[in-house]
Amino acid sequence: MFTLKRINQHYFISICTLCFLGITSPASLMPKAQAAETIDFVYDSIQESLKITSLEKFVADGTIDNNLGFYFGLLNINETEQQQFREILTKQIDISPVLLSRLLKTDEGERLLDFFGNIIEIQGGRNGAIALRGAIISAAFSPDGLTLINFLENLPVDVQIDIRQSLKFAQNIDIVVKGTEIFVDKVAELSAKEAQQSPPIDYSQLPDLTTPGKFTFTEQKWMLEDKNRNRKFYALVYQPNQWRQPKTPVVVISHGLSSNPEYFQDKARHLASYGFFVIAPQHPGSDETYKNEFEQGYYADVSDVNEFINRPLDISFTLDELEKRNQTEFDGKLDLENVGLYGHSYGGYTVLALAGATPAPNFQQLEQDCNKDLSRLNTALLLECRALNLERQSQDFRDERVKAVIAANPVNASIFGQEGMGKIQIPIAIGAGSYDPATPFIFEQIRSFPWLTTPHRYLFLEEGQTHIDLSKLDGGMSKLMAMIPKVKLPSPQLISRYGRAEIIAFFEVYLAQKPDFLPYLDPAHAAYLSEGEEFKAYLITQKSAAELIQAVSEFKREHGIE
Repeated sequence: MFTLKRINQHYFISICTLCFLGITSPASLMPKAQAAETIDFVYDSIQESLKITSLEKFVADGTIDNNLGFYFGLLNINETEQQQFREILTKQIDISPVLLSRLLKTDEGERLLDFFGNIIEIQGGRNGAIALRGAIISAAFSPDGLTLINFLENLPVDVQIDIRQSLKFAQNIDIVVKGTEIFVDKVAELSAKEAQQSPPIDYSQLPDLTTPGKFTFTEQKWMLEDKNRNRKFYALVYQPNQWRQPKTPVVVISHGLSSNPEYFQDKARHLASYGFFVIAPQHPGSDETYKNEFEQGYYADVSDVNEFINRPLDISFTLDELEKRNQTEFDGKLDLENVGLYGHSYGGYTVLALAGATPAPNFQQLEQDCNKDLSRLNTALLLECRALNLERQSQDFRDERVKAVIAANPVNASIFGQEGMGKIQIPIAIGAGSYDPATPFIFEQIRSFPWLTTPHRYLFLEEGQTHIDLSKLDGGMSKLMAMIPKVKLPSPQLISRYGRAEIIAFFEVYLAQKPDFLPYLDPAHAAYLSEGEEFKAYLITQKSAAELIQAVSEFKREHGIE
């Protein structure tokens, strides 16, 4: 029979912090007509209450009254842990109340609030999303700012925490954390196994692809207009000053959500220094400018939902423009029959769609994944599930000029599903980071890589990579990262070094048709780059696909995952 004593300390902490997790969710501002007095913990017919006034006394001077003492004693909370809990209650989140209010009203915010509202309910079992949103925003606008205790004090009604749902939530978190560790280790094991089977190569005697190449280049900014879509955007162009023979390979870079072409200047310049012609177009409905205008109140969401359609069309239009200029400006020197694409995050979705992942979007897969409890821990789905707001008409964006694709930290698993990813038949490299909170490795890349069927496929995993270059974070994100204690990360320079060699080798082999660069696409080269480093890089190829598929199947079976 269930008793509260069976809730261990791990779950107690999860339950107490659930309210705070609602900070990343949404809804409309609710006036504070009255204040909540208790938080009830409910399991079937059993109910125990924690008074908010008990928490207020504890915050004020450390007083532990009988009500709060009951829980501390029940769960063996020692003095050190009591102090940690007190700090959690008073830790302030530095965020603009106006921006927070807008974020909580986006599609993504609404989805998060609804999820947590099923755990933190209004008494009687009703979804608590509206109450959560109101308390979060009221607390953020108050003089003391957004803290957990201030949030609790601003709850307009008493709430109850569904123990069954919160335990399930905590168990799902355990699965995600455990799964990430298991599959990072599995990729490392498979990479080492492949490296041992490779012919020995002395990489110290080969050219170092992490350093710039010999080509000089010029940088330009083009203004493009697609009159058929009434869409104007700019593109950054990196043109080598000497043409490669017989033709110069072309790489197009697609930026991620709330980003811009400038973010990828380092990669573009590195490619150009090896003689690639690089162009990086803006995606005006999902770039940094759109995000800034959202923050100013011009838009209801962080991106335009039609970007799922417009982004691939932006790339194809850019290639059309290059074909015109190739004859008038470049004397036909560009190889536009064998184009490479590099896309990051939302840009990963973009380039995979052009590579042949169809249908795009895969509405059937989205319907399934967007309603699974475990999937709701996948932050990438906050973007992917927005596609359900589109007219149910999937499209085929395959551009036959595209012959090789790198998708870094891609948004991809649910938006395409196994059906879509399995249709890609050109060489493809998937990049992933073990610390990626935006497109989690366990949900996105480790899930989708086994679905690929093309014989030329690579998975490149960087330990500690966090989806973005933290050295380029804006002030708000820097403040947020500073709040996370004891987080050790690799230097941006190391992560950049890992990626520079692989991007050059991949496009040299599959665009320029230079097999001499194949040794760099061997797991042994990733091991060479990682020598002496705390954070490693791992590469696996199609040779490991069968074992990885088996490992994924075993993990899903063990944890009852569909």
